[in-house]
Amino acid sequence: MGIAFAVSSIFLLAALFLAMRRILAGPSAFDRVVALDLIGGVCLCLIVMFAIYFGQGVLLDSAFAIALVSFLGTVAFARYLGRKERS
Repeated sequence: MGIAFAVSSIFLLAALFLAMRRILAGPSAFDRVVALDLIGGVCLCLIVMFAIYFGQGVLLDSAFAIALVSFLGTVAFARYLGRKERS
């Protein structure tokens, strides 16, 4: 399980790095919002992996809260950008 944890952590950190790069150099605001949502999803996966690896059920509660906030933030950004584009 240790090797699988290490390999999946490396891939998730690579995805996190690429999403951060997209936020900094994204051509549009929509690209930045999608990258921000991806960062939330990757962080969520990392927290769930740590919860499973270390046997801490409390981390799953925080992962659920992060997923909820990430979803609501993405919806709020999309609505804001949609209204801004129509104007």
